Amino acid sequence: MPDEEILDAYSAAVVRVARKVLPGVASLRVHSPRGDGGGSASVLSADGYLLTSAHVVDGATAVTASFGDGTETALDIAGSDPLSDLAVLRARGEVPAPVEHGDAASLQVGQLVVALGNPLGLSGSVTAGIVSALGRSLPTRRGRVVDEVIQTDAALNPGNSGGVLADSHGRMVGVNTAVAGVGVGLAVPINTNTQRIIASLINTGRVRRAWLGIAAGQSPLPPALVDRLGRRSGLRVAQVLPDSPAAVASLKGGDVVVAVAGEPIGSATNLQRWMLEDAIGTAVEITVWRNGALVDVIAVPTELD
Repeated sequence: MPDEEILDAYSAAVVRVARKVLPGVASLRVHSPRGDGGGSASVLSADGYLLTSAHVVDGATAVTASFGDGTETALDIAGSDPLSDLAVLRARGEVPAPVEHGDAASLQVGQLVVALGNPLGLSGSVTAGIVSALGRSLPTRRGRVVDEVIQTDAALNPGNSGGVLADSHGRMVGVNTAVAGVGVGLAVPINTNTQRIIASLINTGRVRRAWLGIAAGQSPLPPALVDRLGRRSGLRVAQVLPDSPAAVASLKGGDVVVAVAGEPIGSATNLQRWMLEDAIGTAVEITVWRNGALVDVIAVPTELD
């Protein structure tokens, strides 16, 4: 295919995404005791819910959304989750049609993505790039890490936060949230886990998480266990907090967690994905590698305060 045709196909894809997605992307004006700010959001549902980044509306006393068709509406914060850097807003007036959601789990490195938002107050801006990497980690202001973050080279600037990262079909696969450096943008993924968080924010205004009370990090498994389990890593327990569910269950420092409720655990990401509301107060079997043997213990996670 000649270079001109490749460029035309690339341009056509970006134009198609912009036409489909931009009507549902809002420019936010945020008022707080710290002063005025801005950001972006996207329409979640026809009944007036919008999605943005939690840090965009942190401490807000008033939020207003404006759309490309001239529609403006005041917003209320329906729920905010600083640990995932996601927030849901509720419009007091009419909003355009919602933005279609995809699944970031289908993304591949090198795939075309389009960022849509309002950088530097310039509403309706579109930039394009590729998925530079997957599975990045993003520290939040609350000290927790958001896992499975998408890295892109699509240009992002202040004001893009809360906006849409879309695939070439115009499906939202991420919430633009941070600029890590020149040519490095990050987005919280839209996947099964974040959809559960969003649903919880809509339904209850908050996200309940389960807590075991361990500090742990990814660790390689011994060769014998690699052959037995068919994977190379587990989660080595560095610390067990006193009187925590993990302590009651007799988990110990040095244990390597390899499964929770029969599901493989190879990293802190896997464990955090599992530790949501459904796990609170539910007895669960945790399989660990201890002193050369697989050991099962039963823990009952409590709610994270």
